[in-house]
Amino acid sequence: MKQNMCATGLYELLASLPTQLQSHVNSQEDLTFLRDMFGEKSLHSLVKIHEKLQQYERQSPTPILQNVATLADDLTEDLHNTPMNSEIRELVKLLSQPHLKALLSVHDTVAMKNYDPVLPPMPDDLDDDEDSVKIIRLVKNKEPLGATIRRDESTGAIVVARIMRGGAADRSGLIHIGDELKEVNGIEVDDKRPEEIIQILAQSQGAITFKIIPGIKEETPTKESKMFVRTLFDYDPNEDKAIPCKEAGLSFKKGDILQIVSQDDATWWQAKRECDANLRAGLIPSKQFQERRFALRRPIAFVQPQRNSNRRSSGLRRSFRLSRKDRKTNKSMYESKRSEQYDTADVPTYEEVVSYQHQPNEKYRLVVLVGPPGVGLNELKRKLLISDSQHYGVTVPYTTRPKRSQETDGVEYHFISKHLFETDVQNNKFIEHGEYRGNLYGTSIDSIRHVLAKNKVCLLDVQCHTIKHLRTLEFKPYVIFIKPPSLERLRETRKNAKIISSKDDKGSAKPFTEEDLQEMIKSAELIEAQCSHLFDKIIVNDDLAIAYKELKTTLDNLEKNPFWIPVNWLHS
Repeated sequence: MKQNMCATGLYELLASLPTQLQSHVNSQEDLTFLRDMFGEKSLHSLVKIHEKLQQYERQSPTPILQNVATLADDLTEDLHNTPMNSEIRELVKLLSQPHLKALLSVHDTVAMKNYDPVLPPMPDDLDDDEDSVKIIRLVKNKEPLGATIRRDESTGAIVVARIMRGGAADRSGLIHIGDELKEVNGIEVDDKRPEEIIQILAQSQGAITFKIIPGIKEETPTKESKMFVRTLFDYDPNEDKAIPCKEAGLSFKKGDILQIVSQDDATWWQAKRECDANLRAGLIPSKQFQERRFALRRPIAFVQPQRNSNRRSSGLRRSFRLSRKDRKTNKSMYESKRSEQYDTADVPTYEEVVSYQHQPNEKYRLVVLVGPPGVGLNELKRKLLISDSQHYGVTVPYTTRPKRSQETDGVEYHFISKHLFETDVQNNKFIEHGEYRGNLYGTSIDSIRHVLAKNKVCLLDVQCHTIKHLRTLEFKPYVIFIKPPSLERLRETRKNAKIISSKDDKGSAKPFTEEDLQEMIKSAELIEAQCSHLFDKIIVNDDLAIAYKELKTTLDNLEKNPFWIPVNWLHS
């Protein structure tokens, strides 16, 4: 076989293989398979191309000319000076086409093997005593240079403050932190402000020449960080007066995933978007710096909207919610342990995250639904339960209210005594609890565990402030905010809808009033202002069918695809 391979080409060998292998094949079926496989036309064509390329390489071809573009221009000029006929006109038109000129230019570049950018000659007026000065040339295209500068407070010199990972300066390896900048493109910078120098660099294209005095301190190479964060606020460097260089900044929206590649600077981190093909990192405010800036701003007070006392949340039978009166005077057991000062100091900036995917042997993630009263949250939950009652489940709340004749203990509610309820409160068994018309209501942590233990997705709707107490490795909650559309759309879509009234214990339904709609919008705005950094998904319930489809798709993807979760869940 080896001798045959040397003596013949690969194409001939391919054609002869079925015959040569015939004695080694046990069945006619295998032989037919081999013949069909090695006789495939596309495989033969591929092998022919391979042989032609090998033959071409062995010939070591060299270009006949290296200046065909110039030759074409000369020919065009000569043709213009000769009597024209149809063939000459066609040739002149062809040679003047931009795409053909570009093709000839590429040919000359390849023929001369001249692939590097053309740099200007070195300056001749260098001082002999400038032994320590380095002349550096970088080719800058549309991307920023990837370095920032500052004025040294003690010497007044302009020095390189930071090098952006993956930028042009970093890739060159020629400029380092601490280097003193003397000239840019022949312009002295000693008497210029950093902002003026940045403007010169921003306006420069192509080759840029730097005259620098190398810094004394050598940089120690640092390994690129693999830390990922979810951003909890919007950021635009063009609107940040504190950033040292707006062009070096990285903008992002709330919820973006960033890879932090450097935390060397306590004020400005370097980051790039997760899965971004661009190697250059950008500046973002550090967590500590941004927290200080947010803390100086006036915190948003979270006040529940006022409503008439004869209304209550719909769906009280299936999901516990505090009555509106009780929301002002009662807090959940967990919330009572934390002061309002503590909550306002909990400033959202970045959250370190890791990639996580649900495994077949694991319990499902807790799905937390949040939204203002009347937004349709319970209707969406009900549609999910109807769609697959074996896959989705809800908690059964606890109450001290007497059981009615048509009710069953453990179905509508768990009916317990006031003494036992208060004991459970003291033992931290409720995630939320409150009082309504003299009766206590609450949702226990064990009721969540009970649903998850049945290998079901637990659908839970809670008050905004309760979310953070559920954010543990055990529950790994996925939080979805059900948001109302605009007030105009609410008037259209809720025109014939009903809201549950609490005027009596029969839970009669009444039409939405204008006050209900305005309160829904106001409540949604307050919830979003207070807790949007905890939301994984926002669904606008403009149309119930469309919102349900989006919700169902989201939950399906949650079980199939990887998601980012807080890294501290893995250690909680």
